Amino acid sequence: MEIGVDSFAAMFSGNSSKVIDDSDAMAQLLDRIEFAEKAGLDSFGIGEHHRKGFLDSAPTLILAAAAARTKHIRLTSAVTVLSAADPVRVFQNFATLDLISHGRAEMIVGRGSSIEAFPLFGYSLKDYDELFAEKLDLLLKIRANEFVTWSGKYRPALKNLPVYPRPLQDPLPIWIGVGGTPESFIRAGTLGLPLMVAVIGGETQQFRPLVDLYREAGRRAGFKAEQLKVGLHSLGHIAKTSQEAIDNFYPGYAATMTKIGKERGWPPMTRARFEAQAGPKGALLVGSVEEVAEKILRHSVALGGISRLTFQMDSAELPHEKLMETIELIGTRLKPLVS
Repeated sequence: MEIGVDSFAAMFSGNSSKVIDDSDAMAQLLDRIEFAEKAGLDSFGIGEHHRKGFLDSAPTLILAAAAARTKHIRLTSAVTVLSAADPVRVFQNFATLDLISHGRAEMIVGRGSSIEAFPLFGYSLKDYDELFAEKLDLLLKIRANEFVTWSGKYRPALKNLPVYPRPLQDPLPIWIGVGGTPESFIRAGTLGLPLMVAVIGGETQQFRPLVDLYREAGRRAGFKAEQLKVGLHSLGHIAKTSQEAIDNFYPGYAATMTKIGKERGWPPMTRARFEAQAGPKGALLVGSVEEVAEKILRHSVALGGISRLTFQMDSAELPHEKLMETIELIGTRLKPLVS
C-alpha cells in the first residue's frame, strides 16, 4: 500500500494562533512536500479550489515547484476539477509537470465538490455530470493520441490537431476521484481507470457496495483485477498519543466543518460526532501511530483491498510544525506497519 498526503493549501477561518501571509504559507507547503519525500512517503497531492482561504487554484504550478526540490515522490492533483477546465490545457500542464519531474506526475480528475469553479469559468451546474463525461472523453483521447480528432457540446472540435508536449510516462496516470455517486464508480470501472475514493464522513465500510460496482464494471469491460486500483483519501492526523492527536485536531476540525456545514446544510460539528468519526469504524484517521495503522488495515479489508491511502490534514488548521511532525510519523513509523 502506498501512503501519501494531500493538501488544499488551506487556512479556513483564521483560528490558528499564528497567522502568516500567503507567501510564507506557500513556502511552508513546499517545505512539507520536500520533507514528505525525505520521510519516505509515496505521493503528495494538491487540490484545486477557487475561493478565499485556499492557495491551490493553480495546482500544477505548486507541483512543478515541488518537482524541482524532490526526486522520487509522486506528484498528483487531488482533484483536478475537469468539468470546469479545458482538457487540452489540463493535459499540457500535467505533461509538462511529468517532464519537469522526470516521470512522477499523476492527475486525479473529478467533478468537484466545491462548485465555485463553474460560474468562474462560465459553466452551469445543471450540466455538472454531462460536462465531466464529455471532458473526460477528450482527455483520454488526448492521452492516447498525439493527433486528435474530436467533437463535443461544450468545447470547439479538434480536427486532426496535435497536442504537445507529450509526457515521459506512457500512459500518463489518470485516476478518477469519486464521492458517493454510483454512476461515478461504474464509469471509472468501465474505463479501467484507478479509483480514488474520498471518504470524509460516516463509516468507510459503507462504501464497499460502491467499490464492488467499480470492480464489477471493470471486470465486465475486460480489465484485469490488478488494473482496477482503489485509493482512499481520508481526513486525519497522527501524534505520539491518541489524546494528543485528538486535542490537536478537534478544535480546528470542528470550526472548519461547522463553517462548511453552513454552506452545505450540515449540522454543527460536536465533540460527540467527532469522537464517533474518530472511533474504530469512523472515517477519520486520528490517533496514535498504532491505532491509525490498525484502522487503515481495517479500512483496506472493508473495501476489498486498497492500493493507496492519502491523509488530508488541512481541515484542522494545524500549524506547520504539527504537520511536519505528523508527516514524519506517517513516513517513518506508520508506513512500515501498513505497506
